[in-house]
Amino acid sequence: MQGSLGVLSRAPSASLRVLFPRQLTARARWLQGGGGRTGASEEEEAAVPYVDVPRPGRKWERKPYVTPMKVLIRRAKEERQARRENPCRVLEHPPDNGLVVPHLVDVARRVHAAREGLLGGLTRLVEGEGAIPVKRCRFCSEVHIGRVGHEIRTCEGRNSGARNSLHVWRPGTVRDVVGFPYCYHLFDRVGKPRVVHKEKYDVPRLPAILELCIQAGVDVQRYPTKRRTRPVYSIEGRIVDFEPDDEAAGTLPEPPACTPSLSTAAPTIISSTSPDVVSEEEEKEEITVTELASRTLQSWLDMRSGAARLMKKYSVHTCGYCPEVQVGPKGHKVRMCRATKHQQRDGQHAWQEATVDDLVPPNYVWHVADPAGDEAPPLANELKRYYGKAPAVVELCVQAGAPVPAEYRSMMRLDVVPPARDEYDLVA
Repeated sequence: MQGSLGVLSRAPSASLRVLFPRQLTARARWLQGGGGRTGASEEEEAAVPYVDVPRPGRKWERKPYVTPMKVLIRRAKEERQARRENPCRVLEHPPDNGLVVPHLVDVARRVHAAREGLLGGLTRLVEGEGAIPVKRCRFCSEVHIGRVGHEIRTCEGRNSGARNSLHVWRPGTVRDVVGFPYCYHLFDRVGKPRVVHKEKYDVPRLPAILELCIQAGVDVQRYPTKRRTRPVYSIEGRIVDFEPDDEAAGTLPEPPACTPSLSTAAPTIISSTSPDVVSEEEEKEEITVTELASRTLQSWLDMRSGAARLMKKYSVHTCGYCPEVQVGPKGHKVRMCRATKHQQRDGQHAWQEATVDDLVPPNYVWHVADPAGDEAPPLANELKRYYGKAPAVVELCVQAGAPVPAEYRSMMRLDVVPPARDEYDLVA
């Protein structure tokens, strides 16, 4: 996906061109008999700029900081100065004072419902009738949506040099399309914000997006949490709670130790209705594959936008060198990092502020322009700079018939016409 998209013909007999977005729009207007450029068309073209998939960082480099380091240092100095001036103070703003943010409770519930709808829709699209084929590489984490796996040489798995970096494809599942990183569940977000190393087998782990919804106000019976009615105090930087246990609303006993049934490999689907009721509702509501794909894609967009709103108030941390995520005011102290420079940190994570992509990884895949063609050749390695990319959920839903979201149109390169496989050497 590197290089320029312009095409210059070296042979006069074979005139090849790749149209840019503005050229394609002008040509379509000329074929329809339209006149010159209008202000509305220019605004539409400027509203969708050309974007590319963000390049993954090198394994030995740290992730870029969301907030500049100078701003973090200034905030720490201000907090230290405020602690010296007023050692004992009441924390006023939620969720730092142990209370939930009232106007974000409904947002958390919508995010939780969107996650359930996303997993249910993907299951029906991948495993139901007329399923969309999903391919997964046997030696690496590469995923491809299509009948035939691509031939782009990007494999970095075991023995990739002997295979010339070609992938070895096998059937994939819903877990390959969308994956949620797991984190430790905090029973008391403010009173005990950290999990130490000796508690790594006693505290259950769950999807980080679900833990974010629980801390924002969603009640899940399987993962109890403490709900307060009064704000906590901060005495010389330490949190003190003067609320009696019998008066705390929603106070539940300490959660039991996690059992072997709590697997960290597969996402957990938690539904408030029984399976019989869900099956009856699905039988009553018969929808087409296109409508199901549109709903699933909308659930994906709603979940990401809602999670971004929640992360503005509820802090989420990620390791600067590995994909580990922890929802809460601080990161855990479990020594489980195996990334670069972990020996210097004694296996502890280098925590920093997380983004939505850390909480809900997009898992970019190559875009297939003609998935329905049985005789369509696989994506060629020589033409990879002309192919677009999109998150696996978006690509799956688009192939099922859903409309392409506006924010992913340029990334998928829908306006680029790649040359034939035997003509790529004529392209500049």
